[in-house]
Amino acid sequence: MLVTRHRAMRPRTGRAPPSPQAGYSIVELMIAVTIGLLILAGLATLFANNSRARNEIDRANQEIENGRYAMQLLTDDLHNAGYLAEFNPVVLPTPATKPDPCDTSVAGLNGALALSVQGYDNGANAPTCLSDLRAGTDILVVRRASTCAVGDPGCDPYVSGAPYFQASDCNDSTELGSGNFTTYYALDTSVASLKLHLKDCTTTAAWHQYETHIYFIANDDKPGDGVPTLKRAELGSGGFVIVPLVDGIENLQIEYGIDTSVPTTGAPAVFTAAPDQLNACAPALCMSYWRNVVAVKIDLLSRNPTTTLGYVDQKTYTLGRNADGSVNTVGPFNDGYKRHVYEAEVRLNNVSGRNTP
Repeated sequence: MLVTRHRAMRPRTGRAPPSPQAGYSIVELMIAVTIGLLILAGLATLFANNSRARNEIDRANQEIENGRYAMQLLTDDLHNAGYLAEFNPVVLPTPATKPDPCDTSVAGLNGALALSVQGYDNGANAPTCLSDLRAGTDILVVRRASTCAVGDPGCDPYVSGAPYFQASDCNDSTELGSGNFTTYYALDTSVASLKLHLKDCTTTAAWHQYETHIYFIANDDKPGDGVPTLKRAELGSGGFVIVPLVDGIENLQIEYGIDTSVPTTGAPAVFTAAPDQLNACAPALCMSYWRNVVAVKIDLLSRNPTTTLGYVDQKTYTLGRNADGSVNTVGPFNDGYKRHVYEAEVRLNNVSGRNTP
């Protein structure tokens, strides 16, 4: 007889059998953290390098912009040096001695009118109306009338007490026909003295504000900040006011191109940093040299606004020539500022044009 055996069946619970747990060991975790820190350090270094490069580019751009702007200011003013509206100053007497550019009296302004420019080599005998002058830098004086007449569109209005220039076009016995050059023009702070006329001898001639600009390098932009700055003393109604123009300009050197030809040609025959000392000239001849300056060479030294990390400036910079003809060099400065030299030769259009046959 056959006997059938049945296997006992386990009841089903619906749950999978347990499996062993998976995870990171402490060694694996430390390796992952180390790799992450290395990647983070690399990114931080890359960011820092990019930031330094960006800052260096910004410094260089600002220095270039400052240097070019300073040169443009000087160039534009020199192009207009000696502008006196319709008046030709060749009839004016040459001053016997070097005028004081800080003299704001009417007599002083009229006495200096014949000299469109004058200067002071390396700041020697600097005008008294300047302050904080940087040692070893030149001073440049520019004289002219404004090219904008009072009342013309876009021009500055009349300022009481400021000096104004007026040129006569009236050829009668009281003005151009008098034979006396003092009636050919008027330069005064009083309205009552500005009474010259146009060609019809009836209409009042235009008034142009008279300008004396004294350019120099100051040690500071703001008191005590140590930022060398190109500044300008400007003649106004209350005397001279010093105006900061461009910071970071560290040195200014000027050479004057003199028309020594007889008769004059309108072109410079010789350049010198000090017409006062040219060929050991006597005072009268020195003043004629100043009067016949028809061109100016400008050398500017500009520096970055801030220092560059790890950089030391060991360069020597050439800034034109000294009064004795030797090369004028400055530096090395041995600091962290990067520098650049800007050069230009500017023609004095009004003076050179009058000297041209």
